[in-house]
Amino acid sequence: MDGNISGSSNGGDTMIDESNKVTFKKVTYGLIPLILLGVVIYVLFREGPLAIFQKDLPPVEELHVMRHSLAEDVIYLDIVNSGPDPCTLAQVMVRGAFWQHGVSPSRTLKPLEKARITIPFPWNIGEPIEINLLSSTGLSFVYEIEVASTSPVPTVKAFGRFALLGIYVGVIPVALGIAWFPFLRLLGRNTLGFLLYFTVGLLVFLAIDAVEEGLEVAEVLPSVYHGKALLILGIAGAYLFLLGLSTRRVNNKGNADSTRVVAWLIALGIGLHNMGEGLAIGSAYVLGEFTLGALLVVGFTIHNATEGIAIVSSILKEKVNLLFLVGLGALAGVPTILGCWIGAFTYSPLWAIFFLGIGAGAIIQVIEAIVGPRSRIENLAPLNLLGLLVGFLVMYGTGLLVGAA
Repeated sequence: MDGNISGSSNGGDTMIDESNKVTFKKVTYGLIPLILLGVVIYVLFREGPLAIFQKDLPPVEELHVMRHSLAEDVIYLDIVNSGPDPCTLAQVMVRGAFWQHGVSPSRTLKPLEKARITIPFPWNIGEPIEINLLSSTGLSFVYEIEVASTSPVPTVKAFGRFALLGIYVGVIPVALGIAWFPFLRLLGRNTLGFLLYFTVGLLVFLAIDAVEEGLEVAEVLPSVYHGKALLILGIAGAYLFLLGLSTRRVNNKGNADSTRVVAWLIALGIGLHNMGEGLAIGSAYVLGEFTLGALLVVGFTIHNATEGIAIVSSILKEKVNLLFLVGLGALAGVPTILGCWIGAFTYSPLWAIFFLGIGAGAIIQVIEAIVGPRSRIENLAPLNLLGLLVGFLVMYGTGLLVGAA
């Protein structure tokens, strides 16, 4: 009887092992449907119904300018064919006149293919420039440079200037907010609860702000790139990644360490948001949309200083050293510098949308990490709700100051 049981067990193991083996027969059976599907798709596009209809319909052409840059007496346009059919650039008009230009690598662009247009033109600083791109079928695509200004060249000096700008609007304000840490530790329990939900109000505003900016960029992006879907991907990806990271860290550590995890997550979420902020600053400088005056720097300083309070609000009862606080400040503030560099030298609306989505998703997860473990009574306490409202209004008010700059 024992021998029969043993034989059945061995037989079962043999069957399991056989089913897990990769054989030529399995690979063949798996590839045949894929190959046939590829053939069907090829026939549909080349010889089938889709090709027949395309012969009777005019081509759908769409050229989109992704970025412009200006050098001395030269305009550069980076374009993409965002339509489903090939498109040939025939002529370029500048301020209503046909203008000499060059196109590299080719005038005929396949779908999603990119090219650079070089236009020798004696532009003047501060003046608008309207450019009209004409396809070989006569379609017109208008692009306007609102304020002409020389585009920064990636030199050591230029990197230093934009790094300094990122320090002014990101690193220093966050550090000033964290500098309130010793004072905040002296406050009573009710005040600490107020500050914690004040932090939630700040983060809610930042999340809404990031989503709003992402949607604005998605509106001007060619529909073929599905900008809103990319924004949602960034939000969901960052949220799920940080959720898994925080759950693992908190489960493996004690309560004291869990509050530090929340502090790191807050700093990371704010840092990702500030990277998006830096992208906007750098790209706006390139596009010449505003002058970086003293009021703008003051506005961002006030706006981002409150973020420092948000970072340390979860660790006010913990013993931490100066190096730990410096690390939190660097994580939240330094990405602003990176954002300024990307925005100034390699700005892409695709990256802008994705980074803004990541920032929003990270902040949403941080809000959940703060509010989730607390009881419903604590979350709905009048003083805490007041802190949430005040935090939101503070960010709203300082945001108005930035917008007025």
